[in-house]
Amino acid sequence: MRLLWKLVILLPLINACAGDGPFRRPVFTQEPQDVTFPLDSSQSEVTLRCAGNSHPPPRYRWRKNGTDLDFSASSHYRLEGGNLVISSPPTGQDEGTYQCLATNLLGTILSRKAKLQFAYLEDFETKTRSAVSVREGQGVVLLCGPPPHFGDVSYAWTVNDNPLHVQEDSRRFVSQKTGNLYIAKVEPSDVGNYTCSITSKEARRSVHGPPTPLVQRPDGAMGEYEPKIEVRFPETLHAAKDSSVKLECFALGNPVPDISWRRLDGSPLPGKATYSSTQATLEIPNFQQEDEGLYECAAGNQRGRNLAKGQLVFYAFPEWEQKIQNTHLSIYDSLFWECKASGKPSPWYTWLKNGERLSPEERIQVENGTLTITMLNVSDSGVYQCAAENKFRVIYADAELRVLASAPDFSKNPIKKTSVIQVGGDIAIECRPQASPRATVSWRRGTQGLGPSRRVLVSEDGSLRIRNVSRTDAGPYTCVATNQFGVARSTGSLVVKERTVLTVPPAPLDVTVGESVVLSCQVSHDPSMDVEFVWSFDGHVIDLKKGSAHFERIGGGSVGDLMIRNIQLSHSGKYLCAVRTALESLSAAADIMVRGPPGPPEDVRVEHISTTTSQLQWRPGPDNNSPIQIFTIQARTPFSVGWQAVSTVPEILGGQTYHATVVGLSPWVEYEFRVVAGNSVGIGEPSEPSELLRTKASVPAVAPTNIHGGGGSRSELVVTWEPVPEELQNGGDFGYVVLLRPVGSATWTKERVPAVESSRFVYRNDSVTPLSPFEVKVGVYNSEGEGALSTVSIIYSGEDEPQLAPRGTSVQSFSASEMEVSWTAIAWNRNTGRVLGYEVLYWTDDPREPMIGKIRVSGNVTSKTVTGLKANTVYFASVRAYNTGGTGPSSPPVNVTTKKSPPSQPPANIAWKLTNSKLCLNWEHVRTTENESEVLGYKILYRQNRQSKTHVLETNNTSAELLVPFEEDYLIEIRTVSDGGDGSSSAEIRIPKMSSLSSRGAPDVSESGLRFLSVVLPIFYHFAIQPLV
Repeated sequence: MRLLWKLVILLPLINACAGDGPFRRPVFTQEPQDVTFPLDSSQSEVTLRCAGNSHPPPRYRWRKNGTDLDFSASSHYRLEGGNLVISSPPTGQDEGTYQCLATNLLGTILSRKAKLQFAYLEDFETKTRSAVSVREGQGVVLLCGPPPHFGDVSYAWTVNDNPLHVQEDSRRFVSQKTGNLYIAKVEPSDVGNYTCSITSKEARRSVHGPPTPLVQRPDGAMGEYEPKIEVRFPETLHAAKDSSVKLECFALGNPVPDISWRRLDGSPLPGKATYSSTQATLEIPNFQQEDEGLYECAAGNQRGRNLAKGQLVFYAFPEWEQKIQNTHLSIYDSLFWECKASGKPSPWYTWLKNGERLSPEERIQVENGTLTITMLNVSDSGVYQCAAENKFRVIYADAELRVLASAPDFSKNPIKKTSVIQVGGDIAIECRPQASPRATVSWRRGTQGLGPSRRVLVSEDGSLRIRNVSRTDAGPYTCVATNQFGVARSTGSLVVKERTVLTVPPAPLDVTVGESVVLSCQVSHDPSMDVEFVWSFDGHVIDLKKGSAHFERIGGGSVGDLMIRNIQLSHSGKYLCAVRTALESLSAAADIMVRGPPGPPEDVRVEHISTTTSQLQWRPGPDNNSPIQIFTIQARTPFSVGWQAVSTVPEILGGQTYHATVVGLSPWVEYEFRVVAGNSVGIGEPSEPSELLRTKASVPAVAPTNIHGGGGSRSELVVTWEPVPEELQNGGDFGYVVLLRPVGSATWTKERVPAVESSRFVYRNDSVTPLSPFEVKVGVYNSEGEGALSTVSIIYSGEDEPQLAPRGTSVQSFSASEMEVSWTAIAWNRNTGRVLGYEVLYWTDDPREPMIGKIRVSGNVTSKTVTGLKANTVYFASVRAYNTGGTGPSSPPVNVTTKKSPPSQPPANIAWKLTNSKLCLNWEHVRTTENESEVLGYKILYRQNRQSKTHVLETNNTSAELLVPFEEDYLIEIRTVSDGGDGSSSAEIRIPKMSSLSSRGAPDVSESGLRFLSVVLPIFYHFAIQPLV
């Protein structure tokens, strides 16, 4: 009866809290931490912080040393939110361990333990300290004698009121464990008054002890003695995981001892370990399990050694490996929770419910880290905590247990409104009501109950399963859920669809690279179902939405064909067409074989090379799905235009041939080779070039061509030829051999020309007469020997320059820029020197602008016109003969003054009159300046508009008449004529054809009519133009 009463009272609350309701258990967002408070602090309060989150918000209380604090009994403690504030904390009363508790209607959680301690540092006793008397060389310990204190402190020493601390070195050491100052070997400079200073950061103060005098005894220095270790680390030292461990070791001795460290288990010291400058302190940061062991400090000098040993013991606070999780269970269910934590030593476990220790009873079993509660009832709901504890720390993991009791409810998990299945398929209609305890489930179709049959059954989870569905199975289905608290129903419909069938699956294809192909994929399906086609290539989905350059979906509805455009070798593989509907998925696959030209051959190597042959070896590249049928070898030299096919032995290189001999190479030429493969599809890419190698040298086989020569000086024979190209030189140290002899002589003279780029040789011999014929042959040689010779050519020796000067030289000016020089030809013979032509020299004698010109004429020419001269200038000229030997003596100079410049002003005020085919022109006479030639007449230049041929009419008057057929427009210009040449032309005048004049309303040809020409130059615009009469 008592249990039923609890259920009646708590059932509405449990229902509100169940599932995803608004209630949340307390969770700490901030837990109290250890606090060390300075006893002499000006602050009057200590705050331990605690905060949590829950709904409804939590209420807070605190425990000190396991006992609840009563906030109503004293104002010494007060709550600010979840924080505990202690006012005017006296040391003895408030020091202890504190825990925060957060509670709401779902339960209570207990925080971690936080220690409150008080740091203090008292003053030294003021009692005068006795002097310490030592001999020189003796070791000494000056005791600090620290006053009472709590909290971490640091020690330092000063001497003789020097504000600087005593610096540690190999002789002096200040222990941070004892505070004492150790001097291994006293020296006279150590004498003085020493003061110990202590600083506490936590207590926020420093104190200084009374001075300790150190005096030297007068009875002489102390002799050497073995080390005595005065500063030792503990025999057993517990070190926490991740902490920093410091070991101190210092010895007195004479000489000053050296300090060294090692591990006695044979392991090396941790690589992360560091030492003080004097080796007296060993620090191991981030202490781990592997750093545990026996450590030894050795102090040694010439007199002996002293050892100190200590065991470092590793310990670790508990850390969670498995926590408990929030659990919602129905009434009468069983709970099993397990928590696990690591630590050293291994932790033990306790369980708490709502902040109180949980004791075992008939339904509740607690065994180490496990909690089991059978036959759950509503009163078991609450917040539970698993506490893992070793002697160094305790940690908590918390979770909520909700025990639920409710009638069946479909509001959150109703039956699926519509379930769709295909004919012949299997379906499961889920029924998952919320109910505590679990509901009993039955099914109805329409108004009739459903019992198990060969095709229909109800599974353990309440789902209705129908196998081999037919159209007659369609209709409404109702799930009925029942427990002791009530009954609930939920109804859904079953819709049966036709199956999808793949009518045209993709077929295998064998194609050539570059083609476009189509893979078919077509289906029949239920008209009410949407169908989706997904294509995959070698297991990877083809994304047709990205606009692929090769793949395209064609068709629509029940057609999902795939087109592959410009198919590539990489497209060989398996293509899968997957057809998906809302109810099913089916697929079919086909292989595509893409064949292409072979890939490039690999590893082309030259096995042997001679003067004209090379043996090659290679490996075939990929055949790209079509067997290789032929190989071709190509070569490249510095002299070839790109790669050229070469002859081989064997001549035809079949698809199974992987070595060949290249023939017909040029000696002493650098070659690269590559191999190209071909198959029935085409020719593939070439291989990488082989190593660059040079063929062996041989005697040159090609002689020079175009053997010519002649000219040069007296007693010289000049021979020229066309050089042999480098690719035909066949070896190093290449040069030319010149053989020559006078015509009719039987003896050849042989000369070597060692320069490889030479194309000319001059043979000098005083016995050679001018213009003597020689037979000449030019050959070649290199480091291998002499090679071929050219055919014989006849070349004449050099000759003397002409010995006679031309006579009868004269000059006359034709215009302002031209003059003509004339002379009498030289009658030469072999003694006076052959004449091939004449050279005209001309110059001025103006020192400001000296000018010298030279013009040559060949043959028997006896005059030459010189152009480009300056007007009104005196020019001098002379003539001399030349031949291959040079130039002869010059004729006596003659001179002439060029004409004045032609008129610079063009004819102006031009007027014209057109009657039938007669054109009358009239213009104003041109007046010249003093520096210009007089006007002798005028030239009229005229042509039809669309023709390039120009007609010229000359006149001494300032008028003219032209008889021309005016079937086209005429273009006319007028220029002056003078001794200095033609002057400037007038602007071009366009005379329109007769039909144009008529169309513009020109006067009748019988009437007198005038047309005036306006001159372009603005200077003439003000002239009055008179009509012609």
